[in-house]
Amino acid sequence: MIRADLLIVGISELATPQGTTPRAGADLGRLSVVEDAAVACCDDKIVWVGARRDVDQAVRTDDAQTLDAGGGTVLPGFVDAHTHLPFAGWREQEFDERLRGATYSEIAARGGGILSTVERTREASREELTRSVRERLARLARLGTTTVEAKSGYGLEPEAELKQLQALRDAAADGPLDLVPTFLGAHTVPREYRQDRTAYVRLLIDTMLPQVAEAGLAEYADAFVDAHAFSLDEARQVLEAARSHGLGVRLHADQLDDDGAAALAAELGAASADHLEFSSDEGIEALARAGTCGVLLPAATFFLMSDTPPPGRRLIDAGVPVVVATDFNPGSCPCDSMTAALWFACLTARLTVDEAITAATLNAACALGRGKVTGTIEPGKRADLVVHDVPNRYHLVYRFGTPAIKHVIAAGKLID
Repeated sequence: MIRADLLIVGISELATPQGTTPRAGADLGRLSVVEDAAVACCDDKIVWVGARRDVDQAVRTDDAQTLDAGGGTVLPGFVDAHTHLPFAGWREQEFDERLRGATYSEIAARGGGILSTVERTREASREELTRSVRERLARLARLGTTTVEAKSGYGLEPEAELKQLQALRDAAADGPLDLVPTFLGAHTVPREYRQDRTAYVRLLIDTMLPQVAEAGLAEYADAFVDAHAFSLDEARQVLEAARSHGLGVRLHADQLDDDGAAALAAELGAASADHLEFSSDEGIEALARAGTCGVLLPAATFFLMSDTPPPGRRLIDAGVPVVVATDFNPGSCPCDSMTAALWFACLTARLTVDEAITAATLNAACALGRGKVTGTIEPGKRADLVVHDVPNRYHLVYRFGTPAIKHVIAAGKLID
């Protein structure tokens, strides 16, 4: 019999994608669903999944802790594949400005937006950033996120960028969440280099990337292609240099205009292209051919009050593996709830509930190089599970407004 140290019973419905590779097209919405289910875990792994009536014959549970889901629904732990966790300060005043008619681009053009967060983050100590990140990770865990990608990008100078990445490493070291760090020095051009963009690109390539890679502080590098950030050629230079240092690459693409960044992501074989609201049909088709994941950030699109919805159905119909993430940051999306991201994915990007679940779990894990480790509820995967206090998965979105998280298990540990 299989040994277990944690047994979850009382599950009205267990719903999970299956496998270790991203799902696209019609496969995106194909879930394995078990009613009146049970899950057994040992150490940090799932060891058995099936109907409650079969567990006693398959699993030795004499010494196991039993968790009663109370008729709830169990899904894989959420994998948030796009966040900006290490920052200092909030930007609620800019939110009020946008409510009064200012646009995100107008605020950025006059030195607000990202650059205002850069100032505060540069001033913060490594210890202060670590404390903030640790608090944010604890909140993410309570909201059902068990794996999270987190970017730097609010330093824009060697010392401050390293400080952000070090804070991520320090904060995650003693916690159950798996944190995937990304270097985003190419977030925007800092004020002191606005008259010499080329020099800042050289600083990224010649100084920052080698330091980050040598210290092992990031798994990926990212760049923001936008009229107020980096051109296609600048982003290509930075990301090709990142690849030469052994980093994977991702790209902020076509968020505010069709900048051709989706096609660049495909050209570079990026793990993901994120945002994509204004991507052309040609760019989306290139992503599909390259197998690059398309990361929808529908909570950000909603928060920015954009008239252009996230291109959910366009990506799915083209065969792009779709991911849903929060884009948690202090300016364009101060939302850290993956449940909320699912609401917006369904209600604004037109994903079905089952498609959104796969996009927020297995596909997101694959986009972070974690598809063999997490993202599904299957034997051998890490024991990352969430008990939602709803009778079935459809209620997650149908009764939108309040996350219904009842229990969270991350790496086999019950989160208080």
